Amino acid sequence: MKVYTSSMRCGDRDRLNITVKSGVQAFAPSWDMVMGYKRGMLSEKQYEKLYLERMRRSYVVNRALWDGVLAKGRVVLCCYCKAGDFCHRVLLAKIFVKLGAKYGGEI
Repeated sequence: MKVYTSSMRCGDRDRLNITVKSGVQAFAPSWDMVMGYKRGMLSEKQYEKLYLERMRRSYVVNRALWDGVLAKGRVVLCCYCKAGDFCHRVLLAKIFVKLGAKYGGEI
């Protein structure tokens, strides 16, 4: 699988919304994580640790969903962050790379 990242403005047919607001919750951060980071109560390192723990649990609980995404030829992980900003979509892309995907970058 080839995985890309992009903002929600992306109209790609392979777009996967991974936002806590309206996306696939198995891949989304929690509201507490998002607001903690935005309010400066969580550092990037703390956020990343929490997100990776959340995704480890998600991988066990939502394995069929993870396998379904991995079985696709291509996916574009989308959220509301600006390109280049610290963002969970890039963290998730790195997780998918560890599971065998190839990262194609931001589009």
